[in-house]
Amino acid sequence: MIKNKNILIIGGSSGIGLALAELLSTENTVFIASRSNENLSGLDINHLPFDATNESLDTSLLPEQLDGFVYCPGSINLRPFKGLSAEAFEKDFQINVIGAINSLKTVLGHLSASGNASVVFFSTVAVQTGMPFHSSVAASKGAIEGLTRSLAAEFAPKIRVNAIAPSLVDTPLASKFLNNDAKKEKANERHPLGRIGSAKEIAQAAIFLLGEESSWMTGRVLQLDGGIGNLKT
Repeated sequence: MIKNKNILIIGGSSGIGLALAELLSTENTVFIASRSNENLSGLDINHLPFDATNESLDTSLLPEQLDGFVYCPGSINLRPFKGLSAEAFEKDFQINVIGAINSLKTVLGHLSASGNASVVFFSTVAVQTGMPFHSSVAASKGAIEGLTRSLAAEFAPKIRVNAIAPSLVDTPLASKFLNNDAKKEKANERHPLGRIGSAKEIAQAAIFLLGEESSWMTGRVLQLDGGIGNLKT
């Protein structure tokens, strides 16, 4: 478990980000930059109002040193390619990639001050394993995987950069794919381990990447997908 660290979570008011904040906040100083704070009551965190798609982060509310940075905003825009406009691709890229780049640029000095900081991004299993109707999100998250490796090389040894590539996870972002029992059962059956993932499971992987246990790991994309990315059963 991570202790006594300053961690910034972009988009941590729901889903994986919220699960991560819940696990970290008791023994660390956690900053959440998000549009909403409605789910954060009762948590010992510092909230910064922020929209990653069109705002600049106010760093005056942050400490001089950050030990961890996690970028959680994302999209799941699953449609046939012929029905996706170029604007739809641009919108997904803005959320998934440009928002991450701008946020990280803003706090890079704070992470450098740590001397041993960790950055965690999120990709998707659909980058490694081609899946129909995933062209827009896979294109954006593929860029995230490339960014992860490039920045890991550039920032070593002071800042480690890794990513997590999950399959479908039970979060508000995925709610439209899991809004009845039939959809949930079908989603479970697609995974060799017989179920979709939970936000807490992905958050625990993020904690591993943020902590000393992964101190000799950088430039990696951690596949956490119930086996769907590599196995056929």
